[in-house]
Amino acid sequence: VQLQACGGGLVQAGGSLRLSCAASGRTFSNNAVGWFRQAPGKDRQFVASISWNGGSTTYTDSVKGRFTISRDRSKNTVSLQMDSLSPEDTAVYYCTAGRTSYAGTDVASYIYWGQGTQVTVSS
Repeated sequence: VQLQACGGGLVQAGGSLRLSCAASGRTFSNNAVGWFRQAPGKDRQFVASISWNGGSTTYTDSVKGRFTISRDRSKNTVSLQMDSLSPEDTAVYYCTAGRTSYAGTDVASYIYWGQGTQVTVSS
């Protein structure tokens, strides 16, 4: 599976961005999908995940109430709506497909990774 993330950019604090992740090569409709982010000099951090059918979502505490993950299995895409962005959200965001239909918050739970998209939030 090849994953392509897009939608990043530069936005002012308080603004919104919508990231999208598309799969090619084969479907990831039976896999959980997650978003991670990595800021310069920091470890890759879990952001959000969604189960294979969209019935279960998980968020890291710092984005709860601001970010929403969703998926369209018919289009083989997953989105991350990010609202009320702050400079602390600045990072490269990666989408990733889980090893199973439900995935955890750790990097080891995921097997396929996209190339990342840069999100920069100015104050």
